Amino acid sequence: MPGPAALTPSASNPATPSGPTVATARLENGLDIVVIPDHRAPVVTHMVWYRNGSADDPIGKTGIAHFLEHLMFKGTSNHPVGEYSELIADLGGQENAFTSNDYTAYFQRVAKEHLKVCMEYEADRMRNLVLTDDVVAPERDVVLEERRMYTDSDPAHLLSEAVQAALFTRHPYGAPVIGWGEDVALLGRTDALAYYERFYTPENAILVVAGDVEPQAVIDLAKSIYGAIPARGEAPKRARPREPDIRGHRLVTLADEKVEQPSFQSLFRVPSYRTAARGEAEALEVLAHYLGGGQASLLFKTLVIDKKIAVSAGAHYIGTALDDTRFYIYAMPAPGVSLEALDAEVEKIIADVARNGIDEADLARAKTRLVADAIYAQDNQSTLAQWYGASLTTGLTLEDIAAWPERIEAVTAADVTKALHFLDRQRSVTGFLLPVEAAA
Repeated sequence: MPGPAALTPSASNPATPSGPTVATARLENGLDIVVIPDHRAPVVTHMVWYRNGSADDPIGKTGIAHFLEHLMFKGTSNHPVGEYSELIADLGGQENAFTSNDYTAYFQRVAKEHLKVCMEYEADRMRNLVLTDDVVAPERDVVLEERRMYTDSDPAHLLSEAVQAALFTRHPYGAPVIGWGEDVALLGRTDALAYYERFYTPENAILVVAGDVEPQAVIDLAKSIYGAIPARGEAPKRARPREPDIRGHRLVTLADEKVEQPSFQSLFRVPSYRTAARGEAEALEVLAHYLGGGQASLLFKTLVIDKKIAVSAGAHYIGTALDDTRFYIYAMPAPGVSLEALDAEVEKIIADVARNGIDEADLARAKTRLVADAIYAQDNQSTLAQWYGASLTTGLTLEDIAAWPERIEAVTAADVTKALHFLDRQRSVTGFLLPVEAAA
C-alpha cells in the first residue's frame, strides 16, 4: 500500500498534516466522499470506485466484473452510447476505467469547471444503465478477443495465470481478472444486470475527487447530484472462500515456440495490509524493496552485477488487497544459465539473509526510497486519487494511509528478517517459462 501522508480533518479524529489535506463525508444514501485538494493546476480528477472486483465474480461466471466495466460505457436511458466519451473528449479531458481483484473504478480528468458534468454522467450510469442483447453479445465478443490477443497469445501471461491458479486453488484470486475464456463465452445480459443491481449502488461506492477544488463545494455538489440516487439497502457482503495452506512446493512449467527469453518467477501467499498483524505488511513492503526494488537491490546486485547469471531480477509485494495476497520474486537468466540454477541461487540468497540478517545501510536506503517515492508521487493528482481509492476499497482507512510513512520508517532489521518466514519454499509456487527447444 505505498501511499502518501494524509490528513483527515475532523473534530473527532484530528491528525497532523504531513501531506495533502483530505476532507471526507458520507451522504445519506451511503456514498462515501473523499476530496484531495491540489491547487497547482486548474484540473480535477473525478473517480468513482465500487467495492467489487473479479474476486467477487459468482462461481462459474469469472470475468463478469470486467465485462460489466465494458458495458458501463454502452449508454443509459438518458444518454445514448458514446455521448459521455465524446463529451469528455470535446472538453479536452481523459476518461477510462479499470477492474482489479477487489475494486472497479471509473475516472475522468478534466478542467475543474467541468466537474459537475462528470458527476452528472457518472451518477446517471450508476442507476440508469440500459443493456440489450444487441449490445451485450458484441461486447462479449470484444472481451473474448481481448483475452485472445493479450493473454492466450502471450506465453508469459499464460504462465502467470497458471501460477496464480496454483497459488490460489480455492480463493477467487486464482482466477484471472478478465475471466476464463470458457466462462466469458457464456456471460449474458441477465448476468450483467444481476451483477449491476447487486454492486452498483451508492452505499457500495466511494467518490474520490482530487484537484483544484474546495472540499465543501465538492461535497455540496456531490450531495445535490449523487445524493438524489436512492439507497438500495445494506451494502453487499463480500464473502469469499478461505484458501487452505499450501503444503508442498509447486512447479509450473510452460514451453512455447514464441518464447525467446526464458524467465523465472516465484510466488508466495502472504498477508496484505488488511489481513496482516501490525507491522507485518510494512516489513514485507520493505523486504520486497530490499530484495528486488531496482538496481541497488540485493537480488539485482548479486545475480546480475556480481555473479552475472541473470540479466534482470526483482521482487514485488502487492499489499493492497482485501484478503491474503502475493509476494513475487522474478528474474531472467543470462545466456547459458538454466532456470533451475537461477532458482537455486535465489533460494541461497533468501537463506543467507535469514541466517545472517540484513545490511543496515541497505535497509535504511530501502526505507528512504519507499517514503521518497510516496512523497514524489503526491505531485500527480491521478496517482493520489488512485492510492486513496485502492486503499479504501480494500478495507483500509484514511488513518492507515496517513500513518504509512511513519510505519515504514519504524520497520527494523529484525522485522524484515522475521518477515522472511513468509517466503517459505514449501508454501510457494514457481513458474518456468521456456522456449520449446530448451524444454525438449
